[in-house]
Amino acid sequence: MTQSRPRKVVFGLLPWPERQAVAEALRTETVGGLALLAAAVVALVWANSPWSAAYESVRDFHFGIPALGLDLSVAHWTADGLLAIFFLVAGIELKRELVVGELRTPATAALPVIAALCGMAVPAAVYTLVAASGGGSLDGWAVPMATDIAFALAVLAVISTHLPAALRAFLLTLAVVDDLGAILIIAIFFTSDLNLWALGGAFAGLILFYALQRFRVRGWWWYVPLGVATWALMYNSGVHATVAGVTMGLILRTTRDKGEAASPGARVSHLVHPFSAGVAVPLFALFAAGVGISGAALAHVFTDPEPLGVFLGLVAGKILGIYLGTYLAARFTRAQLNPDLAWADVFGLATLAGIGFTVALLIGELAFPNGAEAEHIKAAVLIGSLTAALLAAALLRRRNRLYRRLWEDEERDEDADGIPDIYQTGPAGGGR
Repeated sequence: MTQSRPRKVVFGLLPWPERQAVAEALRTETVGGLALLAAAVVALVWANSPWSAAYESVRDFHFGIPALGLDLSVAHWTADGLLAIFFLVAGIELKRELVVGELRTPATAALPVIAALCGMAVPAAVYTLVAASGGGSLDGWAVPMATDIAFALAVLAVISTHLPAALRAFLLTLAVVDDLGAILIIAIFFTSDLNLWALGGAFAGLILFYALQRFRVRGWWWYVPLGVATWALMYNSGVHATVAGVTMGLILRTTRDKGEAASPGARVSHLVHPFSAGVAVPLFALFAAGVGISGAALAHVFTDPEPLGVFLGLVAGKILGIYLGTYLAARFTRAQLNPDLAWADVFGLATLAGIGFTVALLIGELAFPNGAEAEHIKAAVLIGSLTAALLAAALLRRRNRLYRRLWEDEERDEDADGIPDIYQTGPAGGGR
């Protein structure tokens, strides 16, 4: 008789190198998420204070270089400029996942990719169903599709929940795939009239960027001016400028050559990620989240089909999509859930993934660029993300005693050698 293959354990112990890489990324995102929360609160308070006119004046102030087509408002500089840095980091993280991380083989990629795709498709379907049944616009179908990893980790920090590393890594991978989906949607569906000359120049810049990487050219003085020029050309082409950021992130090499202490992607991420998480994204939130909150405005969220579709897409569609996608992927791949966890823990994680702040606001601005409808969509994103955060807090706090025990087992290092004991006494990468 042939021996059956062992079933893969879902949310088991991460391999040590993957654990280190994930821990560094999540540490930065958590700190940035707290700054993001603070910026969102400041924006809401400022926009609803007696000084709201000053907020609008700062947000709408224009500066730049008109001759180069870069005379933008402060809000547009943060959305088109600073978020390009955010997507640069997202591109590097996606490249790392594809080359050395969870997405490098079909077997390990199946679960997070299927969960992420379901977590994008179901919210879009919920929005479409709600908007169509109410006679509303279908333009906002993509708004509730993305998970905000920084906001989600900030919620974990605030409620002091010790999720096991594998669950946090899964959340990070979900967000990375979501970001790729979001940038593809932005590039394909939210591209204005194309300037083919500028687009050709942007592609030429990306080809040169690739050539510099291919021939191992080093030195920031090559890459920074080229990156800025490519971003400006992409902006003027009519394609959203953040596409340039994620493409350059995907081009950067994430494997080390012999004699290298770190790959170019790792070096850039180490330098840029703190700025992205701690400055770029919070500044975007400061000038994107400032919406007027009143009884009438809140009523629009639950009565108008478009904002209601966004709200239900985040709170119901995102949660059900990720949970069902994870469950079906595990069944399809004959994977076994970590015996220390239950499917209720996966549902709590899916609820946390219903927080869709930064990218949802960006797509909302692109789908509804003008008028009161844009403010109602922003309000729906804020209320939906807050609702998902409160639900996640309630669900995850109930299991925090278990999470704390698992976290302590993973972190215990009695011989103080810098490597947790579980990696020296048990099979790395397996379950318990």
